[in-house]
Amino acid sequence: MNHKNAAWFRRGIQNGTPIALGYFAVSFTLGIAAKNAGLTAWQGALASVTTVASAGEFAGFEVIAAGASYLEMAIMMLVINARYVLMSCSLSQKLDPDLPLFHRLVIGWGVTDEIFGVSVCVPDKLNPWYNYGMMAISIPAWTLGTFIGVAVGNVLPALVVNALSVGIYGMFLAIIIPPGRKNKVIAGLVAISMLASLGMAKLPVVSGISSGMRTILLTVVIAGIAAVLFPIQEEEEAHA
Repeated sequence: MNHKNAAWFRRGIQNGTPIALGYFAVSFTLGIAAKNAGLTAWQGALASVTTVASAGEFAGFEVIAAGASYLEMAIMMLVINARYVLMSCSLSQKLDPDLPLFHRLVIGWGVTDEIFGVSVCVPDKLNPWYNYGMMAISIPAWTLGTFIGVAVGNVLPALVVNALSVGIYGMFLAIIIPPGRKNKVIAGLVAISMLASLGMAKLPVVSGISSGMRTILLTVVIAGIAAVLFPIQEEEEAHA
């Protein structure tokens, strides 16, 4: 690892530490769900380190508890986690065109909502070692939280467990507020996205759609409209 990559890696660890703290709290409640599904602490930890997806794992543990088939599990994981395809496609536009496929695959595996939110805020090209730094601190925290949640989660009062899961929302706010304060268009789109997400979750016609599919639909529609109404000039044109 050269000096430049090492600097990006340290920066990724620094910026990924808040993500790790939030992950530990949320995955603690995930561990309780894993235990209720009959998994051991090691099995729950293995699921977390290989999947790295909160909604997907929660749904997966429900499928395990219900004794459903592998096919049902695969379909559910595909639908719930499909939003990561959009995130990966978006991040690929920030990577160097000559970046080897191996780095692209590793970055794609480690894409989460929070890591994506931090990565897209990086100006210019995205150094893969920045993502590796965030992954190096956040994924172990996610895995450890699941392990401890399975081991001792049911010992804690329900009020404490519910309080731990709130931390992830604070982390989301920390990601979206700074760009929103700098750009009124982004602030407006964030507000519209929140209202649209709430509407789709409550309206009878669309509330039955999975959360992952709702996220994909809202992302495509809102981002598409924003791209047409508020296009961003290419860097070459901006400096022309």
